[in-house]
Amino acid sequence: MPGPRRLVVEADGGSRGNPGPAGYGAVVLDALDDATLAEAAEYIGVATNNVAEYKGLIAGLKAVRELFPDTDVQVRVRMDSKLVVEQMSGRWKIKHPDMKPLAAEAASILPASSVTYEWIPRERNKHADRLANEAMDAGRRGEQWDPASSTADVETTRTPVPPEPPLPPSGPPGDAVAGAAKVRAAMAAARPAQATTPTAAATRPDAVTPTAGAAPQVGWGSAPDLGAPATFVLLRHGETALTPEKRFSGSGGRDPELSDTGRHQAACAAEAFAARGTVQEIVSSPLRRCRETAQAVADRLGLEVRIEEGLRETDFGAWEGLTFAEVRERHGADLTAWLASPDAAPTGGGESFAEVAERVSVTRDLLISRYKGRTALLVTHVTPIKTLVRLALGAPPESLFRMELSPASVSTVAYYADGNPSLRLLNDTSHLR
Repeated sequence: MPGPRRLVVEADGGSRGNPGPAGYGAVVLDALDDATLAEAAEYIGVATNNVAEYKGLIAGLKAVRELFPDTDVQVRVRMDSKLVVEQMSGRWKIKHPDMKPLAAEAASILPASSVTYEWIPRERNKHADRLANEAMDAGRRGEQWDPASSTADVETTRTPVPPEPPLPPSGPPGDAVAGAAKVRAAMAAARPAQATTPTAAATRPDAVTPTAGAAPQVGWGSAPDLGAPATFVLLRHGETALTPEKRFSGSGGRDPELSDTGRHQAACAAEAFAARGTVQEIVSSPLRRCRETAQAVADRLGLEVRIEEGLRETDFGAWEGLTFAEVRERHGADLTAWLASPDAAPTGGGESFAEVAERVSVTRDLLISRYKGRTALLVTHVTPIKTLVRLALGAPPESLFRMELSPASVSTVAYYADGNPSLRLLNDTSHLR
């Protein structure tokens, strides 16, 4: 009796801005001869990388179901998204509310026992990557992807699919390829964000959709006056007892108060903002060290503090309260993975940088809409501030490790009406001297 039809699904998704104009691509291959059986791609408007990658997976699995509705199949999914592979394999928890329904939809398309997941490097996922970029290029033109004009298959030099390992006797879901749980070799391989201008409406109701236009009115690339931007003055909280000891202090451990030094730093920042007279609104992370810093400024300026959950620090899981050396000693493999990939989370259910970036992006868009044309002081933490700066610059994830951000330092990003951000200041501590 013949066995199941063996297939390979390669899927990818991308977002030029994260979130930004996004699209996905998926290809179904015959596992025996690597022949292309089906392609799928779509521009999906404004979304994050992870949403686009999940939608690529869903499209690939649906293509299999449509091709072989009455045939027993065994599908090997290959993706360069560590997040999707690990979550669909059941090894990582799905925390983000936007990911849960997508993962559930993907899991419902084919029987769980017929699908396995494998992480591959980006260079081995060129076909799906090219389809996703074709879809995003079409969206930029105000169109949808046309399979008749696609060159993804003919222009892709395919790396041969390695022999498929034997399946366990019971055929459980999950990753059957040895070593697939390893992280990407380096964050330098991460896909850089690219700025562009979408012409389709945003798919998320809280997203701010950019309109066509040139760069903001700064420097030699000046454009027509776009009006007053939403300006975020980013203030890192003052020191706590953990700060000089360089211990991981996120949102998953104890919630330390400001030290005497931290309270002095907050007072200095308050005086500086009072002298400038530009801050019109104050928004704070819910954690105590930020609320205390924000309140010091608010008392000096006569403003109220609004709490925003999305500005909280990363949850560092089991690393909370430990030094870097202590984490290296106790959780060395997990630390290496975390340093190598934005999709890797700290030990014990912490947040990955990719998850933090999604949360911060959503919060950023809400605040841009709320404070259009105004200057808001955002009192928050190292990771959210570095993430806002990284996204404004379109810099890759590894740039988070290449920024200095001192306690009570000030950075500033302005967001113009055409959707383009402008970094104006980074890590200014002149008010503390």
